[in-house]
Amino acid sequence: MANRGVRTWLRQVGADIKESTDASLLAGLRLVGLLYGRIDRSLPIDQALREAWSRRLPSHVGWRHAFGGVAYLLFMVLVASGVLLSFYYRPSVDEAYHSMQYIATEVPFGWLLRDLHVWSANLIVVALMAHMARVFFAGAYKPPRETSWLVGVLLLFGVLAFGATGYLLPWDQWAYWTTTEVMDVARSAPLIGGAAASFLTGDVFVSGATLSRFFALHVIVLPWLVFGLLVLHFVVVRKHGTAPPPGLIEGQRPGVPFFPHHLLRIVIVSALVLAVAISLAALFPRPIGDPATPFELPENLISTWIVVDVSLGLIRYLGVWGFVGFSALGLLLVVLPLVDRGDAIRLRRRPVAAAIGLTFFLGFLLFWALGSRVDSVAPSAGVEARILEERAIPALPSSESAGGAEVEAEGAQAREEGPAE
Repeated sequence: MANRGVRTWLRQVGADIKESTDASLLAGLRLVGLLYGRIDRSLPIDQALREAWSRRLPSHVGWRHAFGGVAYLLFMVLVASGVLLSFYYRPSVDEAYHSMQYIATEVPFGWLLRDLHVWSANLIVVALMAHMARVFFAGAYKPPRETSWLVGVLLLFGVLAFGATGYLLPWDQWAYWTTTEVMDVARSAPLIGGAAASFLTGDVFVSGATLSRFFALHVIVLPWLVFGLLVLHFVVVRKHGTAPPPGLIEGQRPGVPFFPHHLLRIVIVSALVLAVAISLAALFPRPIGDPATPFELPENLISTWIVVDVSLGLIRYLGVWGFVGFSALGLLLVVLPLVDRGDAIRLRRRPVAAAIGLTFFLGFLLFWALGSRVDSVAPSAGVEARILEERAIPALPSSESAGGAEVEAEGAQAREEGPAE
């Protein structure tokens, strides 16, 4: 009897919630890409949800379109794990390294959380590159989908900025000297390289000011920018849809309903991605180096991020101009829809776009392989000795030095005379 009363009460609560909740609340799910169909705000929220789920997707949407969703899922994993890590991380020169050690050794499952964050940062780069390669080879950047491509490239840059600013936060020797090398190369770059490096470091070399700025960008500035780009990307993709394969006219075939077909595909892919990320974090934990110090070079150099491997490969094998040139090639991807505005899909019929895209994607793979073999700091690395001496032993003004000497002499004389009788 009591159970029946509870069930009746719960049904009444559910009915009251449905009747009093406006269907426009579903717009939040639509903005973050979890709901694709249009929302009928005149219906109760449960009926509006079912109608949105019944929206049909183009028949050519399949498993190969899952890379964008994989990248989005990994971004959510990074956000969630990053928030949990921030509960224990302390962004200061004196405490950053020790807080990372505390997370890895004292916090329950902290080591797994940290390694899940590290591996997700690597996997999201792979997923994004695969997603962009699919869009490029399918010619899906052509009109009317130029805006979707532009926002997607900006999202790639945002993820790279996330990884670059987060790479220094462990404040170990590997992160410190890798960041130092990249900042030195940036200072040598023409035009805005020197100004950008000075803004990011906040000092003449990588120091506590750099750590503070990287942390602020990583947890305050970049999340808002990337979230805004994500919302815009979802809106544009829903408006124009996915590009059909060559020879297929949009709307020629009946589509498949989002629920349960595409939703089931999303669930399966999400489960597999999470299983891979957690397995890699548990079986292949990423190491932490010695505490960062500008006074001593590390004996070896271990990278924990794919993009660091690519950057070191470019710097060590091609020098400053190789790094600058490849970065400029990445920027050319932004204007790719302006370079290639024809209807051709096959690469042979779009040679300029093919040259830009193939050079970028194949170059990324090549220098990833080359950079993964780099295991030592550059021979020219190091901070100027004069600067280190000034930071380690601050010089006192002459008057203060004389006063300090007199006080020390008086103290020594008092110790020799002993206590007064």
